[in-house]
Amino acid sequence: MFDFNKVKVIGVTQPVVDFIPDSEGILSYAARVSNQANQENFDTAEGLLKYCVRNKHYSVFETCSITMEIETPRDIARQILRHRSFSFQEFSQRYAQSTNFITRECRLQDTKNRQNSLDCFDEDTAHVWKVMQQELLDVAEKNYQHALDIGIAKEVARTLLPEGLTMSKMYMQGSVRSWIHFIQVRDDEGVAQKEVVDVARKVKVELLKHFPCLSEVIS
Repeated sequence: MFDFNKVKVIGVTQPVVDFIPDSEGILSYAARVSNQANQENFDTAEGLLKYCVRNKHYSVFETCSITMEIETPRDIARQILRHRSFSFQEFSQRYAQSTNFITRECRLQDTKNRQNSLDCFDEDTAHVWKVMQQELLDVAEKNYQHALDIGIAKEVARTLLPEGLTMSKMYMQGSVRSWIHFIQVRDDEGVAQKEVVDVARKVKVELLKHFPCLSEVIS
């Protein structure tokens, strides 16, 4: 939905022993900890993990972790940072200058559901919203750069920037189980904000590249 949201995997737990073939193999090996005679049976690993998913045996999915790089506006990043089961490393405006700014789509307030917003089909309203954002950005960028040019500290100058129009980048690390929960909570249009839903769906695509066994639970 939103071109400015970008998600990619930069790290996945990998086996360091020769007999475990891949990341999913780690999960199945851990799942069979009480069935040691069959623990190295990776031919049926996919079926076993799907069984765990169907029966909500999620603890096994804590044995592998994934780190994803997420680019998103700072107001959306604030919502994502609320997920406490993850570790985060985010671009800091204290140490580096912000240079990536965007404008956002126009949506209207849903008067029946305060968690929801509605698509705007009125061109005049959408145009006014775009002009308002651009006027704000023009002033904010100009004053931000001027502040830096006269020696104002980055950690102070950043207060001039609108969070919703300023892009950020973060690295988000958590177990496979945590990522499953993130998707289940955030891929929920009408409850989660649309931009966050978009991030969750892009996370889902990346997660399934490495753990296709999860397709049944997060499809």
